[in-house]
Amino acid sequence: MLTTQAIDRVVTAALAEDAPWGDVTSDAFIPDGATAAAELVAREGGILSGGDVFTRAMLAADPTTVTTLLLADGARFEPGDVLATVAGSARGVLLGERVALNLVQRMSGIATLTARYVDAVAGTRARIVDTRKTTPGLRALERHAVRCGGGGNHRFSLSDAVLAKDNHLAVLTASGISLTDAIVRARSRISHTTHLEVEVDRIDQIEPVLAGGVDTIMLDNFSLDELLEGVALVAGRALVEASGGVNLDSVRAIAETGVDIISVGALTHSVRALDLGLDLSVEA
Repeated sequence: MLTTQAIDRVVTAALAEDAPWGDVTSDAFIPDGATAAAELVAREGGILSGGDVFTRAMLAADPTTVTTLLLADGARFEPGDVLATVAGSARGVLLGERVALNLVQRMSGIATLTARYVDAVAGTRARIVDTRKTTPGLRALERHAVRCGGGGNHRFSLSDAVLAKDNHLAVLTASGISLTDAIVRARSRISHTTHLEVEVDRIDQIEPVLAGGVDTIMLDNFSLDELLEGVALVAGRALVEASGGVNLDSVRAIAETGVDIISVGALTHSVRALDLGLDLSVEA
């Protein structure tokens, strides 16, 4: 799903931001014609994501640069492992270094964090998925990184599925429209292939939502006891998603309530970039 076109849009914008008029430092200090060899080295363990992004960033900086990936996306690595090698013009490697590192570090951080959540719910029916709380412009990359960590993707954009949340329901309530009638009307307006999900924050909303005919019901900020009750009440009539306040300390208990999906905004909105470095040697 992560296309070359999507990668190149991000890389082109990032390089234009980082070197709008070229790299004046390398132009001043690095001899014309000097070549460089470099290794992408892990300073800590994790899961790789963004190998192709790293490669495309280096190519965008200088099309003669040759990058060799030594691990595939989704592979685990340990501190000190060499993940890729780079060879080419020294100026080109230095021009692409920061953009390439920024992207692969962030993506690998997301993949590594996602894997921790996936491992935490192993043996349950729950699937870990991301949210739309992504970095503007980087959604395709960050969603790919979640998959590299073993997670799944929620709707990619507002255009991909119907998801009525609390603010939508507040408008309906103010308009005097019942929840069930609103869902029935929405279903009549969308394609039969379009997924329909509704978020609720109270137990008493579940039956009216199910009566309207939904594919997924999101239980938002429910306690563990409420999740158990909600899952029992839905009784397989729709997929059940748990959302809100999910962290590594709570995710296992949430999964054990029997929910089908657990959405975690933290996978992308507050992740720490993994510590990866580019060790470089320059030849005249």
